[in-house]
Amino acid sequence: MASNHNTVIIKRVKKGGHDAHHGGAWKVAYADFVTAMMAFFLLMWLINTTTPEQKRGIADYFAAQSISQTFSGSGGVLGGKVLGEDSAKAGGAPSVMQKSSPASVADKAHSKDQSKPTQVASSMDRAVSSSQDSEFQSAAEAIRQSMQENPDIAQLSKQVMMDQTPEGLRIQLVDQDGKPMFQPGTAVPMPYTSKLLAAIAQVIDRLPNRISISGHTDGKPFVGANGMTNWELSAARANAARGMLANAGLDSDRVYEVAGKAGSEPLLPEDPQASANRRLSIVLLREAPPAPPGAKF
Repeated sequence: MASNHNTVIIKRVKKGGHDAHHGGAWKVAYADFVTAMMAFFLLMWLINTTTPEQKRGIADYFAAQSISQTFSGSGGVLGGKVLGEDSAKAGGAPSVMQKSSPASVADKAHSKDQSKPTQVASSMDRAVSSSQDSEFQSAAEAIRQSMQENPDIAQLSKQVMMDQTPEGLRIQLVDQDGKPMFQPGTAVPMPYTSKLLAAIAQVIDRLPNRISISGHTDGKPFVGANGMTNWELSAARANAARGMLANAGLDSDRVYEVAGKAGSEPLLPEDPQASANRRLSIVLLREAPPAPPGAKF
């Protein structure tokens, strides 16, 4: 007997084929495009809002061979400054645009213009100070070399002390036992003292800085002819040094101050009567930079 049941065949078709795995790729590409555009416009906005100093900081950051010198903040892109009061550093999301009234914009521009002379003066101060430090160091080396080349004063190298102070380059001619700079109790210099000051004058005459000269004695009480005390003696020796420098060719206009300080500033405070306290001090003074044009004080 023939079967009345038909065979049912179920055919499953696998869809997708070659392009099935590309169904969502365009979304990833579009997201990358949007992200790139957002980054581009954010970069344009940052370039428009950063100051010239911050731009230089960015440029120096990517120049590996250079050392950048920044004057504000952390030295990064924004120099440690926040974008606004509602920025991330203030606890909120950074605002992209801020509305300002014309008056506030004018005030900011005015304050920025007023700060420029101060910034320029500060930069000039640093540059002049660095330049003078280098000149003072070269002058000290030149004095040492000049002394070594002159046999008459070469043995005095241990009695000449040079250092840089906030006032300038200080050159001190110090007495030693048996080797004073002046005859005892007078302002009459020893022959080698005149030669030493002449060598110093030849070096400091190359620089435009003014000089300050001061005389010092030890702390032992002294009463000389006509009631002369350590005060008059130290002042007379400082003035004698000024005359010797002038005779060596130093212009008198370069002398800013001649002072006698007696024993008020001993070189060795623990031993006020030590011979080293008797000395001449010549300071090549630091000169302030010229004021920038338009600066107001």
